[in-house]
Amino acid sequence: MDTTGSAANGGLRLTPFRGLRYVPERVGSLAAVTSPPYDVVVRPDGVHHLQSADPYNIVRLILPQAATSEARHRQAADTLRSWLAEGVLAADTEPALYVYEQRKGDLLQRGLIGALELSTSAEGIVLPHEDVIPHVVEDRASLMRTTAANLDPLLLTYRGNGTATGATAVIERTVLRAPLLSTTTEDGMSHRLWSVTDRAALAEVADDLGRHQALIADGHHRWATYLRLREEHPPGPWNYGLVLLIDTARYPLQVRAIHRLLNHLPVADALRLLGDAFRVRTVEGPLPAALDALATAARDGNAFVLAGDGRFHLVDRPSPDLVARTVPADRPAAWRALDATVLHATLIDHVWRVPDTPEGIAYIHDAQAVVEQAERRGGTAVLMHPVREDVVRDLARQGVTMPRKSTSFGPKPATGLVLRSLDVD
Repeated sequence: MDTTGSAANGGLRLTPFRGLRYVPERVGSLAAVTSPPYDVVVRPDGVHHLQSADPYNIVRLILPQAATSEARHRQAADTLRSWLAEGVLAADTEPALYVYEQRKGDLLQRGLIGALELSTSAEGIVLPHEDVIPHVVEDRASLMRTTAANLDPLLLTYRGNGTATGATAVIERTVLRAPLLSTTTEDGMSHRLWSVTDRAALAEVADDLGRHQALIADGHHRWATYLRLREEHPPGPWNYGLVLLIDTARYPLQVRAIHRLLNHLPVADALRLLGDAFRVRTVEGPLPAALDALATAARDGNAFVLAGDGRFHLVDRPSPDLVARTVPADRPAAWRALDATVLHATLIDHVWRVPDTPEGIAYIHDAQAVVEQAERRGGTAVLMHPVREDVVRDLARQGVTMPRKSTSFGPKPATGLVLRSLDVD
């Protein structure tokens, strides 16, 4: 996001830190100890699969397994301490910013990982675009508080001028050197990491980023957690949070949808309750064909695909009167027209009356996974179409937050390549 004059309000302040990184000689492979972000581990066996990949997989820290929340977070803290004591993880000798590259086929993404000075949305430096779920923030806060660590970077974007100047120039010079680490994860994505410690380069980054504001692309709950924990601690390391900053003018991100799983609502009941409020058509599979049909329908307005009974049902053309009665009128037109707005205000809250609780609704990034889980549980998968990035940015600039889990920007940074200890920092 380009914001002339934002430096007067402080702009983005990304500071070096002493990263905690796996010692390669102590683990099977760097790929085997990494994980997707905690909220993307959606396979029924996802945690077990990652734990089995290597005894030191990062999932043991970000998603510890125990009977209670307190026990889980204490277990993560104990595990982190033991890995540091054993030399499985070690802190770099000097503070650095880290250039991070992801590459797969034609996709190339590069950015900077660092400790970003925290700010509220009212300050206009870091802009959220989604609401958060309070119990998730509480869980992440307890985990961070107990481990005294930022275990994975948030994904933030800003808009440079599209040329190799400032922070982007530093990145593109840095990648000409040999990396600190290089690995390829099981999804075929290659990951490389470099450190930047040169004072002139760090000053070049600081001067550039101080002129920009950022959009939270992924990590609203962790950002809300950072802000909560800052209030609990005196000024110091807790005033900063671990982020990955991407200049999307240089490296555009992909924007995908996050789908819904209505655990206790069978598809037959969901369709029956719709009545004539929406148009409903059965569309041909397999899943990619159903998603193509959804993309076509979404050009003309709100559209969803329901699945879970072995078929795909395209739901579109909502009753204008019903939408007008159920969608709040005190928000901008672009917000009222969002698929996620209509889904939650009109369908989930009014037509289906499904409580937005962890028991009622699961938010799942992978379309195949949400369909499979709906079929297994006898629930309804609601497949969504992605929101355009310019819509997200414009609403964020207006200070308007979208319904929770409206977007999925990517590719997301792998968890486990670099961590930040609040004690070390």
